[in-house]
Amino acid sequence: MTTRASSLDLGYSFCPNDTFIFYALAHGKVPSPLSVRERLEDVETLNAFAREGRLPMTKISYRAYFDVMDEYVALRSGGALGRGVGPLVVTHEPLTSLKGKVVASPGALTTAELLLRSFEPTVKVVRMRYDEVMPSVARGDVDAGLIIHESRFTYSSYGLSKFLDLGAWWEGETGLPLPLGAILVRRDLPRATQLGLQEAVRASLRYAWNHPAEPRDYIRAHALEMSDEVMQAHIDLYVNDFSIDVGEEGERAVRALQRRAIEAGVTKPSDLPLFLE
Repeated sequence: MTTRASSLDLGYSFCPNDTFIFYALAHGKVPSPLSVRERLEDVETLNAFAREGRLPMTKISYRAYFDVMDEYVALRSGGALGRGVGPLVVTHEPLTSLKGKVVASPGALTTAELLLRSFEPTVKVVRMRYDEVMPSVARGDVDAGLIIHESRFTYSSYGLSKFLDLGAWWEGETGLPLPLGAILVRRDLPRATQLGLQEAVRASLRYAWNHPAEPRDYIRAHALEMSDEVMQAHIDLYVNDFSIDVGEEGERAVRALQRRAIEAGVTKPSDLPLFLE
């Protein structure tokens, strides 16, 4: 655990929704009980870090969160949850079914892979970093690819077609928004610090909404080869009212996803509260 009395390490992804939300907090623009040192990694690396307890505050896939609840609790602010935000399954050649097909996945601990296996348990998964999935499908290395983040805006440029929207499938199955990622803090941090960090994340998001031009260079610097249009579309899609507070509907959605993970045998039940109370 890398903490000091006056600061802490915060892990989040390179994706525009995260850099948009955390710009103000990482740059000291809003009040916080502790100053923050940013640690930017892809989401599956952050998932692995959380399993090791390496960061006191971190972004994580909801699927991965269910495995580390003994050590971490989710903030009500800063996460990614919504409608129309789900991972897509894309193909290069037409398919009629995913039964027994080889699918490139961005990681075992991603919410996306949990949804894929819930939809079609017989798929054979090949795991790779999320930005390697579309090239793999385009080359014909796999039958299909499971794409997340900004890939939903760019897959057509690889000559790929949408086979399935797993977010739409989830919404049809449950009537609930889809939980993708949460912001966690360690449960052993003082409660006052946890609550202060939660409010700092909210303040950071509000700052970005009120000063949208200010974080643009920071977001662009971490957005790989993304165009400004894709970058803004990403923010508009993934940053929403659920990012300010998960709310009662969001909590129900997370509990529904947790039940799916338990039923699939990939995580164990927990009696601990999911969110900071």
